[in-house]
Amino acid sequence: MRVGGAVEWLLEPANPDEFREAIVRAREYGFEPRILGGGANVVIDDRGLPGVVIATERLARVFRPSASGDGPESDGSEFDTNLPSGQMVQPDPSWDPRLVCWAGAPLPGLCRKARDLGYSGLEKMAGVPGQLGGGIAMNAGGKNSDGTLWQMSDVVDAIRVVDPDGQFRDIQRADWAPEYRDGKLGDAIVSGAVLRFTPMPKLVVQEATRDYLRRKNAVQPVTEWSAGCVFKNPDPELSGGKTAGQLVDEAGGKGRAVGDAVISERHGNFLVNRGAATATEVFQLIDEIRSLVQDRTGLTLECEVKLWKRPDPAE
Repeated sequence: MRVGGAVEWLLEPANPDEFREAIVRAREYGFEPRILGGGANVVIDDRGLPGVVIATERLARVFRPSASGDGPESDGSEFDTNLPSGQMVQPDPSWDPRLVCWAGAPLPGLCRKARDLGYSGLEKMAGVPGQLGGGIAMNAGGKNSDGTLWQMSDVVDAIRVVDPDGQFRDIQRADWAPEYRDGKLGDAIVSGAVLRFTPMPKLVVQEATRDYLRRKNAVQPVTEWSAGCVFKNPDPELSGGKTAGQLVDEAGGKGRAVGDAVISERHGNFLVNRGAATATEVFQLIDEIRSLVQDRTGLTLECEVKLWKRPDPAE
C-alpha cells in the first residue's frame, strides 16, 4: 500500500539455513521475530515497530527436485538443487511435475514459471502479490464462480518449517489440515515448500491464466496501491452467503475515506491508497468499516490484512 513506518531491526537471510539461524538468534536475544514476505498484506504503524523483522525477499529460489529425467533440463542456478537445505524430497525417476520453492519465492513469478513449464494448478494465483511463505501461512486463495474455493493448499505437497524449538521440520500434505485463510501452522514458520502440479499443454495453462487475469482485472482495482482483500469472508451460514465485499457495499462502505485511504468504488473489500495515505488512516478506516457492517448485520468482519501496530507503552 506504500504506507507505514520503519522497523527497528531488519534481517535479510540469503538461504534457508541463514533464515533458521536468524530466527534462533533473535529469540536468544529476547525478541520474537516477525516475518516479512513481500509486504503485500501488511500495514506497519506510522510510528515504526520495535524488535526484529526477518525479510524473506532474498529467499526467492525456485527449482526442480532433480535436473535429470524426462522433463525440461535445468536452465541454470535458479534450479540448482545443491543450494543449502534445498533438497526437501527425493526426485521421482520420471518427469516430476513438482517445484521446490523457498519461502521468498514471489507468487507472480512462480505462476509464470509454472505456466512456462506447462504445470497447471496456480493459474488463479496469477496477479496475487506476495510470496510463497505468506501464501502458505494464510492459505491464500479465492472463490470460483460456483462458490467453491481455490487455495494455495491445493498444490502444496510438503512444507518445510522452522519449529518453535528452532529446528527444521517437514510437514507432508497428508499431515496438514489448513482452513480458509489459515494455514494452521501455529508458531511454525514456513521456510520452503514442494508444490505438485498437473502437467498440461502450455497453451492450455497460458490461456487459463490469461482468462482469469481478464476476469480479475474487470472487478478488482489491480492497478491501484492496495493490500488486496481487507477482510476475510465470513461464515456463509451467518452472512447468508454474502462475501465481505458485498457486506461492505450494502453497508454503504464503498467510497468511504479517511484522508487518502479509501474503500474502492470497484470492490468493497479493497482499501486503496489514493497517494498520500498513512497507516493511521488505514487503521481508522478499517475500524469504521467494521463498525458499519456490524451495526447493519451484527457480524464482526475479521481482518485478512496484517496490522502491525506499535505496542502501547502501558501494555
